[in-house]
Amino acid sequence: CFFFFFFFFFKQKTAYEIGVRLVGSEMCIRDSYKRTSNRHDFSLEPPKVTMLDQLKQNGLDVVSVGKIIDIFAGKGITEYERTKSNEDGIEKTINIIKDKNFNGLCFVNLVDFDMLWGHRNDVDGYAKGLSCFDEKLPNIIEHLRDDDILMITADHGCDPGKLDSTDHTREYVPWIIYGKNVKSGVNMGTLPTFADIGATILDYFGVEKEITGTSRLDIILKNKKGDN
Repeated sequence: CFFFFFFFFFKQKTAYEIGVRLVGSEMCIRDSYKRTSNRHDFSLEPPKVTMLDQLKQNGLDVVSVGKIIDIFAGKGITEYERTKSNEDGIEKTINIIKDKNFNGLCFVNLVDFDMLWGHRNDVDGYAKGLSCFDEKLPNIIEHLRDDDILMITADHGCDPGKLDSTDHTREYVPWIIYGKNVKSGVNMGTLPTFADIGATILDYFGVEKEITGTSRLDIILKNKKGDN
């Protein structure tokens, strides 16, 4: 299985096509607003084939945890679990790893880093959220099988300490990879495109990619899947 944790994702928008989001997610309390766990994004279907489409078309499972199913408008998803918080998402992910005998991708979005803490300049909340994830990470790793790979990444910065703005920030995003068959101490440097992650996942499952990006599988694996 391929466990892929994605803290932030994005929608592509044009002047003519705009995805409507956050319906039912904000509650008015007198003169203040509070975002609730009822957030729901209504996105346009991706205009081109995605990694998820290709995995599904090749008979692999694509399990969405959190708002992934909304981001892709359900396209390319075979099963989903909605979440109420980061902690709920982490617990549901651990249960999937432990209890579901699936073959494919578990695609997780922990939205609180972005929605509750990053955009709200809540440094303390962000720090506590990172500590919570750090405490739960050994439980995730404990249940990985020998051929499982864990990836932790993001698609943009959302620095809560940038107090002059509540917008996304422009840091390079991490791509942290763990697994029993993953090399240690590999630094891939700054890569040209985020699409390399999708290309690498497709390569791992032996699916010929129809998306952009370059697979980095040979760099990160001790032995390519299927090798002796």
